[in-house]
Amino acid sequence: MDKKAANPKAPTEDTLMKTVTMNSSIFTKKLLIILVLTIVFGTVTGYMLAKRGGSETLTSEEVSSSSISKGTIVGSDDTKIFKDITEGVLKGGGINGEGQFHLVRPGGDSQNVYLTSSAVDLSKFIAKKIKVWGETQKAQHAGWLMDVGRVEVLE
Repeated sequence: MDKKAANPKAPTEDTLMKTVTMNSSIFTKKLLIILVLTIVFGTVTGYMLAKRGGSETLTSEEVSSSSISKGTIVGSDDTKIFKDITEGVLKGGGINGEGQFHLVRPGGDSQNVYLTSSAVDLSKFIAKKIKVWGETQKAQHAGWLMDVGRVEVLE
């Protein structure tokens, strides 16, 4: 009896062997075009987002005392480091060697915030009502000592 007749579902040599063709290069023209378009599109999008308007943050060197007006923002945008925020009128002088400036806030002298800053030249903001972002420092005499990283002029 024939083997094919005995088991009709048995595979034959014809169905087991298939020829497979492979491209010699992994980069086809389509893939190359897609990659180039993606890079160009990403570059253009990044440029457009970088140039998009918004509040402009300046450095201390870019601001003079005469050019300071309401809405001027100077300093860092890093709100992870400079997460403490307060506002008041800036005056010169610290307390017992702590801080070079202080913010006068409602409630009297006990509410003053003493300030230092290596990021912003605070002397340009004396007698202005400002909002500051900073990092609270350990103090021995000041009720609140802050290292300022960003200033916004309120009035």
